[in-house]
Amino acid sequence: MTDRALVVVRAGALTTVQDRGRPGHAHLGVPRSGALDKPTAALVNRLVGNPPEAAVLETTVNGCAVRPRSTVTVAVGGAPCPVSVDGRPVAWGAPVRVPAGALLDVGAVVSGVRGYVAVSGGIAVEPVLGSRSTDLLSGLGPAPLTDGAVLPLGTPKNVHARVDVAPQPAPPAELVLRVTPGPRDDWFTAEALRTFTSRTYRVSSASNRIGLRTEGPALDRAVPGELPSEGMVLGAVQVPPDGRPVVFLADHPTTGGYPVIAVVHPGGLPAAAQAAPGTPVRFINARRH
Repeated sequence: MTDRALVVVRAGALTTVQDRGRPGHAHLGVPRSGALDKPTAALVNRLVGNPPEAAVLETTVNGCAVRPRSTVTVAVGGAPCPVSVDGRPVAWGAPVRVPAGALLDVGAVVSGVRGYVAVSGGIAVEPVLGSRSTDLLSGLGPAPLTDGAVLPLGTPKNVHARVDVAPQPAPPAELVLRVTPGPRDDWFTAEALRTFTSRTYRVSSASNRIGLRTEGPALDRAVPGELPSEGMVLGAVQVPPDGRPVVFLADHPTTGGYPVIAVVHPGGLPAAAQAAPGTPVRFINARRH
């Protein structure tokens, strides 16, 4: 009987198990979570013959290294990076055979932030509320990877895609986010609203899976005080007391008391997952474009 598992040799800065998330539990205070760059997670799954909902590894900046206990097919996508098997370079963005006991090393990103590693059969950790995703805010799901951890793998069901390489969008040189104003845009001055959609911000190094934080001009409030906590959605642009917008990502809190000036259209969020610190950010009012 083959041992369907991965041994973690190098966990990297932050590597987590992610799938399509656990929607429908906000009333319990549980965010959706899931892969920040969902199109890339679905693509690498397709390359190795997995269904789109299979769990993958999401790496951050400096990748990870794993050793399968049985022969597997893997694909690495997202932020471009070097990939090797037992020290020999192999293709990024394409299916690669990794023999039992060989070391798959996913290196540091060349650009972007997050890489995605799909393994034939998928990462088969125990689901929690219908998802295998790690949720950094609530603590649900498997813990972030640590050196020496062993991850079970599912049984492959389909033959991997017969392609040499799959085109993927490059990480953004400039992050342009289309937004719909509201619901609390009336809490800001007219000048703040103009500033929000006309000035350039930059991605802060304090960004994480909970939110993309920005650096730039502060947005002045027209209404003092604080809101009672209200529901928050994926892509909400919340403005904390320092006046710098924060875009809520997959592990965002389900409620919050700071005003939401706008909501980012879902199509912009995969690029936000790959925007490295220092990347320029512009918010565009979708009602005017």
